[in-house]
Amino acid sequence: MLASDTRPGDKLIAEFCRHTPQSGAWARRAQRVLPDGISTDTRYFEPYGIYVAHGAGPRKWDVDGNEYLDFFGGHGALMLGHCHPAVTAAVQAAVSEGIQFAANHSAEVVWAEAVTRCVPSAEKVRFAGSGTEATLLALRIARAYTGRTRIIRIATHYHGWHDAAAVGYAYGETNPPPGLPREILDDIVVVPPNDLGRLRTALAAHGAEAAALIIEPLGSHFGIVPTSDDFLLAAAEEARRAGLLVIFDEVITGFRVDPGGMQSVLGFTPDLTCLAKVAAGGMPGGLVCGSEEVMSVLCRLDGHGRRNPRKFLHQGTFTGNPVTARAATATIGAIADGGLCDVASNGGAHVRRELSELFRRLNLGWRVYGRYSSFHLLPLANDADVPAGPVEEWPTGFFLTRSVASLKHLRMALNLEGVDIAARGTAFLSAVHGNSEIEGMLAAFERAIKRLRAEALI
Repeated sequence: MLASDTRPGDKLIAEFCRHTPQSGAWARRAQRVLPDGISTDTRYFEPYGIYVAHGAGPRKWDVDGNEYLDFFGGHGALMLGHCHPAVTAAVQAAVSEGIQFAANHSAEVVWAEAVTRCVPSAEKVRFAGSGTEATLLALRIARAYTGRTRIIRIATHYHGWHDAAAVGYAYGETNPPPGLPREILDDIVVVPPNDLGRLRTALAAHGAEAAALIIEPLGSHFGIVPTSDDFLLAAAEEARRAGLLVIFDEVITGFRVDPGGMQSVLGFTPDLTCLAKVAAGGMPGGLVCGSEEVMSVLCRLDGHGRRNPRKFLHQGTFTGNPVTARAATATIGAIADGGLCDVASNGGAHVRRELSELFRRLNLGWRVYGRYSSFHLLPLANDADVPAGPVEEWPTGFFLTRSVASLKHLRMALNLEGVDIAARGTAFLSAVHGNSEIEGMLAAFERAIKRLRAEALI
């Protein structure tokens, strides 16, 4: 290729490939056996993502031996960082005793007890295999309990990849994603974020047929598209008055913002709560918890000892498995007093302030926003692009038009500087990110921005 044929970012990509040759080799090998060479779409990254060999605390190392400050945090699942001693010991003990008994075991009971002590809505618990399974189960419970079929959800909020969750995740879609029947649109009513008027309209039109409102308390993916607390509470109350169950998807917020989740922070107890990630100890697993009355649809007999007509079958080979149960109980035990949630949230607030100051000092029009232990990046050309008012009041489309190329280049530059964040410009702090890790990340951001500017990428 002639020098005149080079494209923006080619020099950066070439350096990344020189820096990660073994990751590149594994990526080529993966292309032969995995669609797109990946096992989940969240790992898609051009030309390839790093291949990690091991992690410890707030750091991880790739197969080339490069060290990274990890601010991706297992998609938010690792509140205690990698290989926390208590969690590692719990998992090792569980594996040494057996990973699958096809029988009840004490560890699942202890795990459920730990959840019920912390989460206000958790009178009864049923385990699932993942966060996606948890939301799928919660919607089934809601339909069985109410006898209604429709679900009201908020556009962009992420509830996994199953059929009901897939409709409405992409903002403004008029057709279901490929692979889903068009008829599914009849059952899912989608309302824009922070639009109480549209929610009331949806309830007026469909409330009598709707089983539940499901909502992420902070907004899509821990607030990439923010949801205001005022909207959340008003929407939940309106839904409940219309006879709908209220489902909080706290897969990320649970045991991250507070041991009791956002419901504890807001003082609102939903009918059902979906948990995974931190609540599963960073291991594969999830759960649905809720009031004894609503969760009774999982019981074979009703309160009078008769056959329960609302009972439906819920099975799962690995639900509540002993390895996840031990990891989860150890994790919840470390977090239960709330101190570690505060540490991570304080770290997040500090990083947001410092990154905002860095962008101002470097005369970069980007914005950083978020709440609790996260931050999200908006690559903007200049201050004139910023809407008026608080971030929760900005138009939804504004968040969906962020420059994917800019964020890709930033992540790649950060990888070269020894830091990893999500490709969408999101990062999570954990309870083990101390001042040295935070300062290291901030210094890497400055070097990465200067690197991108030198290559005319921002």
